[in-house]
Amino acid sequence: MVSIRRIACLSLFLLGSSLSAAPLPQLFHKVKEQFRLAAYEDALGTLAQVETEVEKPENQSYRESLRPSLAFYRGACLAALGRDREAREEFEVFLALSPNASLDPGLYPKKVIAVLEETRRSLKRPQDPAVEESSVAAAYRSYRWSTKDHQPELGEDWADGPVRCLLTAEERRSFSQFPNPVSRSEFVTAFWKTRDPRPETVENEFREEFEKRVAFSDAHFTEGETRGSLTDRGTVFLLLGPPTYIGRKPIVSGEDTSDPAGMSRYSRNDVVAVEKSMGNSNATNVAVDNMTGPGNRITDSAANWREIWHYRRELLPKGVPYQQVDFEFITRHGYGRNVLQREDTALNTLDAARKAIAVGRSANRASR
Repeated sequence: MVSIRRIACLSLFLLGSSLSAAPLPQLFHKVKEQFRLAAYEDALGTLAQVETEVEKPENQSYRESLRPSLAFYRGACLAALGRDREAREEFEVFLALSPNASLDPGLYPKKVIAVLEETRRSLKRPQDPAVEESSVAAAYRSYRWSTKDHQPELGEDWADGPVRCLLTAEERRSFSQFPNPVSRSEFVTAFWKTRDPRPETVENEFREEFEKRVAFSDAHFTEGETRGSLTDRGTVFLLLGPPTYIGRKPIVSGEDTSDPAGMSRYSRNDVVAVEKSMGNSNATNVAVDNMTGPGNRITDSAANWREIWHYRRELLPKGVPYQQVDFEFITRHGYGRNVLQREDTALNTLDAARKAIAVGRSANRASR
């Protein structure tokens, strides 16, 4: 379990090591001290100051590292003040970002611990599928983002960025043929204009919603050096938004009978490399036995898991004949992280979403 103290200390380390001249570290220390002294209203006021500071351009890169701690302390202050409903909303965001966090009973009021644990139980409790909300949906609902945070991507690789999931084959081909930045810029302007659900207004609601989803995906679904909006989970999120609910369970050794090698710590290539480098000797046999023996079968749920995003009927694009669509993402040693399983139902749903957007039928999706 990850402790709240560890999350807060990590946030302070990141801030203090890079922003020593800024007031953010001092303000955050002040929040913790006010909370310790039970000055909960004052702490909420200081949290508002922290949020103002973190919105400044020079602090943009630290917003995500602070989000769990800010959501926790807002929830804790509200719970201590008896404002349980508001506290639960903040704790939903916190648990979405730090699902395994725990509280030290010696440091936090019983009321705070009780509301946090009730929120945790409510997120796991079966509910009416028509109203159930996933932790991702809760985090996205509270996600603070503005168009000021987004820098337009208009280079030659624009079509290979997040927008690739929206482009038709014809649009991609046309964009690749433009010879200069001006023609590409004109194409991009027209691209978004054709998808504007309310062209009579100044805002393009669909574009704003899409760019918000891109920012959220980059913040939450990044895999190694691949930005979140370009991952499989990011693509599904960009096209369909947050799922109704999410399930996750470990893949244990022997469950994936179709690809047993995928559950091994060493591939066949690794074994061959050892055999070639060490030659034919007893030491080689011992090394190979160690690499292929039962001790190298991965059963750790942290290394192998199945994550399923469930979308109920009300979140699916028009024309999809299913009452629910499940998107399954597999993480497994030697296979990849959160790899979408290309099942017909899932692929047909994504294709229907692209087509609906391409013909301008996205007004009801932009408001989500």
